[in-house]
Amino acid sequence: MSSIHDFATWEPLLRLVRASHPERLAGPGGHVMGQIGLGGWSVPVRRPHPAPGRASLVEDMQDEFTAVEAVQAALRAHGRQSVSFMVETRVDGRTALHVVDSGPAVEHGLVSPFVGTLVLVEGAVPEPWRRLPEAVPGALPAPSADPALLERTLRERLPDAVGATEAEIAEAQTRLGVTLPDELKALYRVVRARWQDWRGDYAAQERVVDAVGCELLPLDQLYVADARSRPCLWQFAATDAAVTAPDAAVQGLVGSPGWIAFGDNGGGDRLALDLTPGPGGHTGQVVMIGHEDSIGAGLLAESLTDMVVNGRAEWHPGRDWDRPPVVARLNVLGDDVSAVARPELEVLVLGGREGEPRSLAPLAGLPRLRTLHACPGALADPLEIAGLTRLEYLRLGPEEWRVLLDAGAVPRSLLAAHIEVRGEHHPPRIIALANELLSLWDRPLISRTVLEGDLDTDRTAQGGAR
Repeated sequence: MSSIHDFATWEPLLRLVRASHPERLAGPGGHVMGQIGLGGWSVPVRRPHPAPGRASLVEDMQDEFTAVEAVQAALRAHGRQSVSFMVETRVDGRTALHVVDSGPAVEHGLVSPFVGTLVLVEGAVPEPWRRLPEAVPGALPAPSADPALLERTLRERLPDAVGATEAEIAEAQTRLGVTLPDELKALYRVVRARWQDWRGDYAAQERVVDAVGCELLPLDQLYVADARSRPCLWQFAATDAAVTAPDAAVQGLVGSPGWIAFGDNGGGDRLALDLTPGPGGHTGQVVMIGHEDSIGAGLLAESLTDMVVNGRAEWHPGRDWDRPPVVARLNVLGDDVSAVARPELEVLVLGGREGEPRSLAPLAGLPRLRTLHACPGALADPLEIAGLTRLEYLRLGPEEWRVLLDAGAVPRSLLAAHIEVRGEHHPPRIIALANELLSLWDRPLISRTVLEGDLDTDRTAQGGAR
């Protein structure tokens, strides 16, 4: 069985990497990085250009595919999903391969294959993903909601449809842990939307789409579209905010225990009945959860009856971009931080373009500031971060993190941290810095195993984990 820590497993890929970067790997100091997973890979191998007038063929890249497949086979043997690596040349000319296991405390990195966001508290998610819906006293179904009319209309449109039994509806409610709204029960009493019921008849499926106004999920695939159904990496989620305007029909949430997803618009956006409406909405309204958004849903119809019977399904975006921002982004050094130092501020992103670094003093003590992303060089004094007592996510450059670590000033309120790497940095240095942060919270560390070999003579040696 091939091993992920066996130089021979990697040798075919290493030969391709060295041939692709002869100058960069000609001597000590140069390195290249990559990542291989069971579902895909990003490796520093130059693919051959096809002859003019011909598209690339599999055989053009067969050497790369074969080399990657050897590593993937080792991943499967070890029960792992992915591995990151770095290749460099030693002083003696031997090839050094750093095999990195980021471990369970590190999210997938997009810029560096080694270090994404460090999750300092197991299971922690950003504040918007913890936000639950607010109670709206007096919220009622829309006047148009009429389960009996909805059921009659659907039976007229779909006379041959197979509906769900009361036992099947009860089973769905038990599985979901919620009582289905009467309109949704009426819908599924007429058609339960199982593919087996259509017996491969695509026309029958299309008739259901036309009758209902969406691609209907089978009854046994209904789900509660809560925050867990909308996962997002910390580095993106931490810089977003969940806000509900005073007159909003739909609450600005990642998800809700009252959003019951029942359909799809054919483009990946889900339709749900909303049992936790905003101040200006109705209980049981139909909302659309966009697949390209991470927060919010748009109002589609005031009731399921209105959507199906009256054909009223006009999408109204759920994000109010004109509201006073709780997220501030200052992209030019020297922009006035005090201009955004308001009590409702939750997220601050500081860019690092020309100008003077900024002081964080105006932000001290803000009650809701939970995210600070400061590009390398953007801060006049990183130690001023101590005045931001509610931070849960902090993204800084390596030098700024070094200042905080040396001063013992890393905020203990953090749930997650990110090291922003720009330009040339030797990856082992960044890994060591990340492990210092992880160790402060007793989290699993990033492991690195160094394998050495001579690709010219096939003499190999294996180093230890670091």
